Amino acid sequence: MGAEQITLRLNPRGKPLPNLPAELPISSDASVDALYGAVAKLTGYSRHRLRITKSDSSHLKPSPTATLEESNLYDQSSLFIKDLGLQIDWQTVFIIEYFGPLIIHPLFLLLRTQIYSFTPPFLQWTGTPTSTPPTTTQLTLCTMVLIHYIKRELETLFIHRFSSATMPLSSLIRNTAYYWTMGGLYLGYFLYSPSATDTPPHFFYTGLAIWIFAELSNFKTHLTLRDLRRPGTTDRGIPTGYGFNLVTCPNYMFEVLGWFAFAMMTGWKIPALVFWGSGLFIQTKWAGQKERRYRKEFGDKYKKKKFVIVPYLL
Repeated sequence: MGAEQITLRLNPRGKPLPNLPAELPISSDASVDALYGAVAKLTGYSRHRLRITKSDSSHLKPSPTATLEESNLYDQSSLFIKDLGLQIDWQTVFIIEYFGPLIIHPLFLLLRTQIYSFTPPFLQWTGTPTSTPPTTTQLTLCTMVLIHYIKRELETLFIHRFSSATMPLSSLIRNTAYYWTMGGLYLGYFLYSPSATDTPPHFFYTGLAIWIFAELSNFKTHLTLRDLRRPGTTDRGIPTGYGFNLVTCPNYMFEVLGWFAFAMMTGWKIPALVFWGSGLFIQTKWAGQKERRYRKEFGDKYKKKKFVIVPYLL
C-alpha cells in the first residue's frame, strides 16, 4: 500500500502541553522519529522530554526506521503526549556520579589532620594522633580509587553508547547520591583514619593482583558492549565472548570482583565490605533485569543464562 496523508489525534497525558494541537497531519510512511520531531517542534519541547503512547497505553518508542503504518497508526488514531519534565543527558549524569569519589577520597587523604581533629567524640579513634602520616596501604587504596573512577569517566566519554539519551533532571540527586555518599564520604572517612595500619602483605598483594585483573576485564567487556551498538542507534546485538559465556553481565561481575579485592586490601574493613555488598546487591538486580530484557528482545536467538552476575551462585 502506498503512502497516504493521515491525521493523528493528539491528547495531553497529565498536565496540559502548551501549543499542542488537537490534530497532526502526517504521512503514513513517516518514521516514528519524524513523529517525535513534529510534536517537539509544535510544543517547543525537546523530543527527549516527550513520551508518546497509543490508545492501548503502549509506549510508542522512537525509531528512525519503523513507520507509522508499521506501528499500527492510521487515520484518526489517538496518541497521548506526556511531558517528562526537564531532562539531562546520561553522559553528563555518569560524569557527575563518578566525580564525587574522585574529589572526596583525595580530600580525606590530604586533609586528614584537619578532618579527624574535628571528629565528634563518639567517632574518634582514641589514643591516636591525628598527625600520623598515611600508610602505604592508604596511599595505594586512594590511588586505586582514582584510577578506577578516571577509567569510568574516560569510558563514559569515549566508550559507552547509551540506549536512551536522557533521564529526568529530578532524578539526578538520587542517581548520584550512592557514589557521593557510600562510595565517597562513607568509604573515604573510614579508609583514611589515623588509627589505620598497613594491611598484611598476603592480603595486600593478592587483592592488588585480583583488582588489576578485574579492572582490565571490566574494560574489555565494556568494549564488547560498545561494539554491539552502532553509533547513533539504539539497536544492539547479542553479547558473546569473554565472560558472557558465564553470566549475563560480566561487566558487573568484574566490577564487584574488583571491589571485593579492594575490601581484601583494606584488611576486610567493615565499610569496604558494606560498599562491596551494596554494589553486589544493586548490580545483581540490574543484571536480572537485563537478562529478562535480553530474553524478551531476542527470543529464541538468545541463549538463556541461569546466572546473571556470579557464576554458579547468582
